[in-house]
Amino acid sequence: MPEADTVEVLVVDLLEWLDAGPRRYDEVLESWRTSCPRLPVWETAVQRGYVVRHQVPGEGQVISLSPGGAAHLDAQRQPSRAP
Repeated sequence: MPEADTVEVLVVDLLEWLDAGPRRYDEVLESWRTSCPRLPVWETAVQRGYVVRHQVPGEGQVISLSPGGAAHLDAQRQPSRAP
């Protein structure tokens, strides 16, 4: 599997994980940030605008799906239509 495909699969995994509900920023980075330049999962999701960061009183910074991330996840869940 080419690296780009691997990153795409992992980005969808990240979006699935966030779809269960918002997560604390530190938890997201601990789980998804990597120093491997070939697997920039968190960085790719941020660059594509799939996630949003916001402040929640008493919890600090929280990460959730953006509308674009939810749309991308929905599109990935759709069964492919073969001609």
